[in-house]
Amino acid sequence: MSTPNRVYIARLAGVAVFDPNGDQVGRVRDAVARLRATPGPPEVVGLVAEMPMRRRIFLSINRVTSIDPGAVVLGSGTLNLRRFEKRPNELLVLQELLDRRVQLEPAGQPGTVVDVAMECNRGGEWSLTRVAVREQTGRLSRRGHLHQVTWDRVRGLNGISGDRGTANLLAVLEDMRPADLANALQDLPDARRNEVAAALDDERLADVLSELPEHDQVEILAALDRERAADVLEEMDPDDAADLLNELPPPEQDVLLDLMEPDEADPVRQLLKYSSGTAGSVMTSEPVILPPDATVAEALARIREEQLSPAVAAQVFVTRAPMTTPTGRYLGMVHFQRLLREPPADLLGGVVVNDIDPLRPTTPLPEITRRMATYDLVAMPVVDRNNRLVGAVTVDDVLDHSLPPDWRERDAATVPAPADELLDGGNE
Repeated sequence: MSTPNRVYIARLAGVAVFDPNGDQVGRVRDAVARLRATPGPPEVVGLVAEMPMRRRIFLSINRVTSIDPGAVVLGSGTLNLRRFEKRPNELLVLQELLDRRVQLEPAGQPGTVVDVAMECNRGGEWSLTRVAVREQTGRLSRRGHLHQVTWDRVRGLNGISGDRGTANLLAVLEDMRPADLANALQDLPDARRNEVAAALDDERLADVLSELPEHDQVEILAALDRERAADVLEEMDPDDAADLLNELPPPEQDVLLDLMEPDEADPVRQLLKYSSGTAGSVMTSEPVILPPDATVAEALARIREEQLSPAVAAQVFVTRAPMTTPTGRYLGMVHFQRLLREPPADLLGGVVVNDIDPLRPTTPLPEITRRMATYDLVAMPVVDRNNRLVGAVTVDDVLDHSLPPDWRERDAATVPAPADELLDGGNE
């Protein structure tokens, strides 16, 4: 095995995993260690890798041929595609040990686990041998010394610990996309998941909540105090916030809406009025809207804004004032490809397209899907009876509400693997 003799596991999180042909098969999310019946550090038996479609699988450490800071390479392209499930005598190193409160022997100095190293002996067996522990100083302004000590010098690594922080686990998860972070949270015990979610800043938590199943959204929101919950709802897109509030009892909806800033709560209140399964219930009330006398250059600058999703930024809707929903009279829309072909100084009123009938708030989802597929659109305008733009339905809105209700569940992403791809069963 061409790899360093000692590997710190937190540094492996997110590292790409490649098969012998150089094709990426996933990314490392954790390491699996097996507790021993006799005294001694746990044996590392494999890695947990995240595959496409959010499936996490087990990779036996015996199949790993090399480990370096940028890649983990496997010796075989044949994988067990069954979803990883932890066995009773196994330990997920990052999930269960990072941020754990421990004591350093022999003096009993308290500290926090920052990282754990695994080492390979001459027989090719990997074990958890060293622990990076930061001392607790009791002073907020001073960080304690970082110690790298052997496993047997740390007390409190075995068993369940309810006394943990979140800083080091958050550092490991920091660079994940919201959907991947949501997936990682689903693997944590409920209490730990709520603790980590609460430690995220409002904007990050809002993005992650939008990627979680409804019941997880509700449980995380319920674990926050109401003012913090209202702050997070303000950071969510109005349609996502409305979907989440729809899962709560009406009295709780009213309390949270009252705690939100009025200009953030108003569009959410409007969306909550529409019947489920209609354009009004799935649309975003904040598409890109500009007047007809705006220039092509102004429109291109607007859709380049980083916070816009690709589906929302794909077109500009042109209306009379006011420019917030419900707007003045709807005039049409301009796709970004058309904007790229027109002179920057031209006015939107001269390039607007209005040959496709807009949706009504009551248009049912199957009709929306049919029309978007017919015209190859990524978004469609929604107008009221007075021809005012009230929102837009994007393709991601349609997908989100067309898939089965449990599509965000971890188990829902797991499909049976072909028989010739299954080895040994279980976690190999």
